[in-house]
Amino acid sequence: MTHSAHEDQDFRALVGDVKPLRRSANRADPGQRRSRPSEAQLARRESAQAELGENNFLSDDFVELVPPFDPLAFRRDGIQQGVVDRLRHGGYAAQSRLHLLRRPLAECRRMLPPFIREAYAHDLRSLLIVHGRGQEIDSPANVLRSYLAKWLVQFDEVQAFASAQQADGGLGATWVMLRKSERARADNRERQQKRCG
Repeated sequence: MTHSAHEDQDFRALVGDVKPLRRSANRADPGQRRSRPSEAQLARRESAQAELGENNFLSDDFVELVPPFDPLAFRRDGIQQGVVDRLRHGGYAAQSRLHLLRRPLAECRRMLPPFIREAYAHDLRSLLIVHGRGQEIDSPANVLRSYLAKWLVQFDEVQAFASAQQADGGLGATWVMLRKSERARADNRERQQKRCG
């Protein structure tokens, strides 16, 4: 008797009179199948779809890649160059920061709108976004930096943005200036009227 035949005989002796399952019943019974998703699943699905739809205005289409050593700069009409220069040199304190280092592009695209909206809702004006800067034009950090330059222009709340100085992160960080909310403008008018009063 060969070694494998001996092992086969030992195996049969160990299992005894076990009978194989029928082909139709050779799977575990997972219980009743749910015909519809649970309420919790529906709520999570609805929340995820609302979040995706809400952030959809940021384009993830083709972007012109910014060279890695070129600074970012943008200002809307009516914003003085002196304001942008002061922003670039860290002349305004960072009231809020967003760190996007080593995050996937899709996650950054999801994180940016709530960050800008929340800062605007709380009357914050100067923000610092840390995103990194790659050495190569097509490195992930530089791709994110290029998309960020495209995305920030799409927000009505953003008045200007500029690459930071070396002390604040250099070309791997961007200062963002938000416009004043209507509430902040009304507060300013009221203060000025009291002074003139």
